[in-house]
Amino acid sequence: MAVRIGLVGTGTVGGGCIDIIQKHRDDFKRHYGIDIELARVCSRNPEQAAAHGVEGLFTGDFRDIVNDPDIDLVIELIGGTTTAREVVLESLAAGKAVVTANKALMATHGKEVMDAAEAAGRELAFEASVGGGIPIIDPLKHSLIANEVLSVMGIVNGTTNYMLTRMAEDNMSYDEALAEAQEAGFAEANPSADVDGFDAAAKIAILASIAFNSRVTMDDVYTRGITNITPVDLEAAADMGYAVKLLAIAHRTPGGIDVRVHPTMLPADHQMAKVNGVFNAIYVIGDAVGETMFFGEGAGAGPAASAVMGDVLEVARHLSQGVPPLVGCTCTDELPILPIEELSMKYYIRFSVADRLGVLATMAEVFARHNVSVHSMVQRGKGETGAVDVIYVTHQAKERDVRSAIDEIKAEDDLLYAEPSLIRVEE
Repeated sequence: MAVRIGLVGTGTVGGGCIDIIQKHRDDFKRHYGIDIELARVCSRNPEQAAAHGVEGLFTGDFRDIVNDPDIDLVIELIGGTTTAREVVLESLAAGKAVVTANKALMATHGKEVMDAAEAAGRELAFEASVGGGIPIIDPLKHSLIANEVLSVMGIVNGTTNYMLTRMAEDNMSYDEALAEAQEAGFAEANPSADVDGFDAAAKIAILASIAFNSRVTMDDVYTRGITNITPVDLEAAADMGYAVKLLAIAHRTPGGIDVRVHPTMLPADHQMAKVNGVFNAIYVIGDAVGETMFFGEGAGAGPAASAVMGDVLEVARHLSQGVPPLVGCTCTDELPILPIEELSMKYYIRFSVADRLGVLATMAEVFARHNVSVHSMVQRGKGETGAVDVIYVTHQAKERDVRSAIDEIKAEDDLLYAEPSLIRVEE
């Protein structure tokens, strides 16, 4: 008996799913004994359905799918947290299993959605919400379940990784790299979700929740993007033996969960430092397995549709065989979220300062007053405006002390020419 599927959303990923079902349905049935039938397709754009040859299955109202008693499984691919939330909750309430790629929904309303799935006795799968085609959620929930996961660290946004790669390798400015990423289709016309770190924050909230068995929402994640990073920073980092990546980081600590997204300097010989272009990588440390890394393409029709359809086939297999819903929400520990001010690590700080006597002495006094010990200081060049880039790398320091020192230096009259650049150093 076929498992009948209703698909909501016919954009890039939805179209990829339609193509996979049309191309491989017979293969799935022959190789795995799973027969899936695309029964209804919902979208605001009927022309997209027509482009994939499924106009005969089209509806403009997702409730035609929710209320169809013959549909067993709903795929939600419209994104966002409004209509998508209604699609998912109403589908579960109607007794249908759900597969979604919606990171924003899972990072903000994950508890509500998982509770709804449990109440309905239906399966909810969301592998494609993080890492595109990289399998990571299922390994965390199953393959690595025997471990206490100590850390999850990831390059989980292909747009910013592409931009930083181009800036580092070809000395492009931020604006030039962004324009090229937009032209290539890697960045949206409004790139804020990517370049300001919000996309990565949603993903690490999901991963941290699963890895540490404790609810983490997007609002818990300290988030900073790459908009202040310049080729000067990337060149200085390379000279010191580091690469700069926008990292999504979650550590289990004795005091709680340290979770954050920001530009980070990684030692150049670290595996993650070598991940370039639009590729993603997720690095997991477990107490038994040790260090593992998951690598692959994080975006695009093919990789994302691959992850969605992997979930669809697994859930369809469970439906066909009468297997009850597998591991759902494991967020039972309620660990505290550590405030970013309590962070203690090394810092790279670049100031564009006036080239005059006494500037370095003034800054040294400020650092000393705030208990920030300087490991090294480098002066780079002299700009047309008379500004000089002065770069400090600190010893281990408290985040609150570093920020207080920067704020005091910024308050000095006629000292800085631009907003300071702050990059945390992850050893």
